[in-house]
Amino acid sequence: MMSNLSQQTTTSRLEYFPVTFFAMIMGLTGLTLAWEKAARVFQLPLLISNVLLVATACLFLIITLTYLLKLVLRTQAVSAEFNHPVKLSFFPAFSISMILLSIATLSISQNLSLTLWSMGATLHLAFTLYVLTQWIHHPKFQIAHSTPAWFIPVVGNILIPIAGVEHGYSELSWFFFSIGIVYWIVLKTLIFNRIIFHDPLPEKMLPTLFIMIAPPAVGFISYIKLNGELDNFARILFYAAMFLVLLLLSQFPRFLRIRFFMSWWAYSFPLAASAIASQVMYSLNPQPAFYYLALVLLILATSVISLLFIRTALAVRRHEICQPE
Repeated sequence: MMSNLSQQTTTSRLEYFPVTFFAMIMGLTGLTLAWEKAARVFQLPLLISNVLLVATACLFLIITLTYLLKLVLRTQAVSAEFNHPVKLSFFPAFSISMILLSIATLSISQNLSLTLWSMGATLHLAFTLYVLTQWIHHPKFQIAHSTPAWFIPVVGNILIPIAGVEHGYSELSWFFFSIGIVYWIVLKTLIFNRIIFHDPLPEKMLPTLFIMIAPPAVGFISYIKLNGELDNFARILFYAAMFLVLLLLSQFPRFLRIRFFMSWWAYSFPLAASAIASQVMYSLNPQPAFYYLALVLLILATSVISLLFIRTALAVRRHEICQPE
């Protein structure tokens, strides 16, 4: 009797296992890359990024296998998430995780990196086409459904050139960069219109405001990789990202009042991206101000992501996650 009850509980929790778990991988891989960069910029131990990479890769496999199990055993629940006007945008976090892992494994195995990059880029392009098609043709989307999470499926293309250039796919990388940077401007306009002129974001979605940092921060890193030098457009991207960091950190007391949701992980990758971008800026323009900015953002990203990981582990232990909304 107890065995059957335990099995039913496990199956029930599997049904509510959220696709947003892949946002954890984005944040942890971003932190891995930040510390990998810091090993070169600040001469910090490379061991930290190596440990983070192994832990993140293991967690990625666990989450992927769990979600595949959900796909097999609870197909209808996956379908409901995939057709949800807000949750749909989190599915490309899976392909972005693969792209980020391809960047993180560049120095370890070119073949592994290329495999992850090829699969991630192809899948992400498919997600981009599908999501845009849904936005264009389906009447179910309303202004209330638009959140900064909408950046994930389309603007995520900006990430692809970072490893793509290293693998020799320069023109293809420009293709993906162009998609991401143009639609970032379009979507940012829509999101600001929703935030300013319509109902405020619900508490659960407020952390997604931090996602707005990621496009210009990653765009800066990606553009430098493609262009090879610090020009005025690169500066525009960098300072746009830094302004958004400042804007959102100035509202820190508001974010402290929010109850824990998996959406808290929206803090993670954008902060990690801003830390990496500031280190890249210091490498290209070695002024003391950029040195201290890069160091502060690395400490901030590490502290926030560590806190998120601990808080998520506690939530899993207390069965606060994988519950009906």
